[in-house]
Amino acid sequence: MTRFLFIIPLALIVSSASAQQQPGHDACARDVSRHCRAVMNNGDSAVLACLKQNRTRLSKACDKVLTDHGQ
Repeated sequence: MTRFLFIIPLALIVSSASAQQQPGHDACARDVSRHCRAVMNNGDSAVLACLKQNRTRLSKACDKVLTDHGQ
């Protein structure tokens, strides 16, 4: 029982840390699934290129993330 109580907080810390590493992921997740599903397994650069090609169709939040990161 003690082991179980230790694992839950540890898992929450790890998952929140990984979410903080990719702040733009949430903003663009829906746009990627809508416009770039075909290239999702081809790596980050392929997804980024696809997002840039579909720039006019992206959500404002995703467009802002790309702009903020110099894309």
